[in-house]
Formats: sequence, structure tokens, C-alpha cells
Amino acid sequence: MLVHPNTGLAFDSPVLPGTGWPGDPAEPGTPKAADAAQVRALAGAAGSVPELDAVVSVCRACPRLVAWREEVAVAKRRAFADQPYWGRPVPGWGSIRPRIFIVGLAPAAHGANRTGRMFTGDRSGDQLYAALYRAGLVNQPTSVDAADGLHTKQVRISAPVRCAPPANAPTPAERDTCWPWLEAEWRLVAEHVRTIVALGGFGWQIALRLPGVTAMRATPKPRFGHGAVAELPSGVRLLGCYHPSQQNMFTGRLTPAMLDDIFIEAKKLAGIK
Repeated sequence: MLVHPNTGLAFDSPVLPGTGWPGDPAEPGTPKAADAAQVRALAGAAGSVPELDAVVSVCRACPRLVAWREEVAVAKRRAFADQPYWGRPVPGWGSIRPRIFIVGLAPAAHGANRTGRMFTGDRSGDQLYAALYRAGLVNQPTSVDAADGLHTKQVRISAPVRCAPPANAPTPAERDTCWPWLEAEWRLVAEHVRTIVALGGFGWQIALRLPGVTAMRATPKPRFGHGAVAELPSGVRLLGCYHPSQQNMFTGRLTPAMLDDIFIEAKKLAGIK
């Protein structure tokens, strides 16, 4: 048994639904998708963001990803050996009526796969939330775990792949299986969104696939670049940003000042005061 450092509740690792993990959207009876067809069915049936978050968080449709995320949650990294790991798919996080929608890639094995919240507990998240704080879009500059009191201001963060993949590389089949979760999330929040921030070129391509964002046969398609802004037919602005990965920050390809510029611009484009 492990004891969560914030709640004091004990449970096995990885975390099971209904065990009191902070912010856990699922209950023991939440339906679990076992294959791609069930993902499509549950995603299509979700009528609210909390309902969608619950079914996302217990998905078991990709055997390789399920095995990896749970192996990591048991083996752990030495620095976190005394901490429980989430070890489940990570739902989107933030406002359910966002004006800014941030699209990342996939959870980190010892970041969101450990903490249960997007971009929380790893160095990419440290950079992202610090920049969001400086822009006035979250209430604190750090994101440590799911019970740290972090709140957003009209921002939601999501990803096209919800499980931590081995070597940070999901297969094309795994990406396709997971896609309906993001598609459904977008359906539920799109009417509020004014700006999409794509973290990296892959996030940019994913954003262009979202229903209603751009015409299916629009040519030429907007090209990714740091600071690039695409005015889409839907009225949404797509804003490109280099991914705040440890490598990008270490090499100087992306700097805190460059991140600040992106989120100041995103806030302006979204009409957030």
C-alpha cells in the first residue's frame, strides 16, 4: 500500500478509480474502453467535459500503452520512489469553457503519468506553467501534483495521446485509436475557444484536424513556426509555439522570453483581459 502525500489516502499503485486521488473524475463503475470501437462509442456519447474526462481516465484500448504506463507506475523513478503514480490515461485539464486551448503531445512517463494532470511534475510543465503564470493565465507559477491548488483562467490543456508512450513515441495505430477523445473534447469546448496554441509541429497538424477548425481541402495549409498565426475559416486563431521540452529549453531554441511572447499574444487574440 502507498499513501498519497496530500490526501493521506492509501491505495495500490497504479491508482484505481474511486480511491480518492485528487481530481479523479472516474468512479469504479465508469465504463472502460477496451478497443478502438469502444473509444469511438464512448467519446461520441459523452455529453459533458466531466463525463468525457471520466471515460478517458480509465481507457484500456491500447495494450502496449496500458502495459507501459502501468509498468512505469510500479517501477518508478528513484527520485519518486516514495510517491504513488497515477499510471492511467491523463484527461484534459483546465477550464470547461476555455478561450485558449493548448494542444501538447502525450503525457510524460514520470510527469503526468505520475501526477495525473497534464504537464505536471516534469520540466516541460515547469516551463509551461511558469509562462502561463507570468501571462496571468494561471494562479501560481508551479505545477507539482493534482492537489497543489493550481487553477487556470479560461485555459484548457489537452493532448492527442492520453497515455505515456514508450520512448515518447506512440504508434500511428495508437494515435488513431486515441484521436476520438480529443475530437470529443473539442466538440464540447469549441464554441468558447478563440485561440489554439499548438506546442510543436505535431500539435499544429493535430489542431488542423479538429472538426470545424479549417476546411478539409484548404490549400495551402498553414505552416507551423514559432509565433506563426493562422487565421482559420472557423474564426479561431491557431498560434504556433516550440514545445517547452527540456531539450528545446536547454539548447536555447526556446527561451522563457519566447514563451512569454506566445502567451501574451494568445491572451490578446483570445480577448482575455
